[in-house]
Amino acid sequence: MSVAEKLRTMEALWEDLSRTPEQVPAPEWHGEILEDRAAQIEQGQAQFTPWSSARERLLNRPLNED
Repeated sequence: MSVAEKLRTMEALWEDLSRTPEQVPAPEWHGEILEDRAAQIEQGQAQFTPWSSARERLLNRPLNED
């Protein structure tokens, strides 16, 4: 599969899974990360980035950047 085909397949899978999020269990570590991030926000050690800004930054970064 080409990269474009793989991405289309991933998007189709994600769209299907997102229709019934209650059937997709989240791992316990997801909750731990969210609690840690909420604590960082409360302590002023982190801040939110609007999704539109984060998305733009991700779309405009070079593909080989980590």
